[in-house]
Amino acid sequence: MSRAKILVNGSESREHARPGRILTDLWNHRSLLAQLIQRDIAGRYRGSIFGGVWAFLNPLLMLSLYTMVFGVFLQAKWGGATNSAQFSLVLFAGLIVFNFFSECINRAPGLITSNTNLVKKVAFPLQILPWMCMGTAFFHAVISLMVWVFFAALIYHQVHWTVVFFPLVLVPLVFMVLGTCWLISSLGVYIRDIGQFIGVLTSFIMFMSPIFYPIDTLPEPFRSVLNINPLTFIIQEVRAILIDGALPDFARLAVHTLASFVFAWLAFVWFQRAREGFADVL
Repeated sequence: MSRAKILVNGSESREHARPGRILTDLWNHRSLLAQLIQRDIAGRYRGSIFGGVWAFLNPLLMLSLYTMVFGVFLQAKWGGATNSAQFSLVLFAGLIVFNFFSECINRAPGLITSNTNLVKKVAFPLQILPWMCMGTAFFHAVISLMVWVFFAALIYHQVHWTVVFFPLVLVPLVFMVLGTCWLISSLGVYIRDIGQFIGVLTSFIMFMSPIFYPIDTLPEPFRSVLNINPLTFIIQEVRAILIDGALPDFARLAVHTLASFVFAWLAFVWFQRAREGFADVL
């Protein structure tokens, strides 16, 4: 290989590894990404009788189910929740966060392998596929939030204005999920069994997150373990702005965002190098 070619390849590698590429790719391919998200959402409900109405029915059914199981059958209690309906809203606020996370992570192993036609297209930016996945998950999260706000207005007779901070609180989660999707989707090309493992892992993470129980009720050693889980902070912040009407912890939010962005960047560098062998394996 000539010295000139080495220099060119080195420049390309540095260009691909720039942290700013994470956001510039999102901006440069925004039109393509919007089409992919729209197609992904439409494909999710194509052929069903109720079509896109399921986007509203699913969170409604989920909210009803958890109200019945935890509020009526198990008589579960939560500090500040005086009845089963209020308990369900506390529970559902945490599930909005987890469902966003799990929808993306569970799809990640097959994100590349299910789009082999795109892998063969040299010009197609494969790195935006996790953004597509998150766009669909964010659409469902917004629908779930709308359902939550509707029932909060009925039950609490008010909706705190701090709900506007919901997208901001999700920013660290977005970068964390983005990086995780880049890692898992690239590994899924070479290790097909990873999809089976991810399903078990997300179930484990669900019960290791303060969704069904308040973290304050746990002994101190267990609280420390749960605080390692990055979902814990996001779930608590979402509940704070939705239920308590409190402002987000901007300082901790900034730290989590920075850490998540660094993780996403490292995962992006890995993905860009791993993608070179996708066409050979697929």
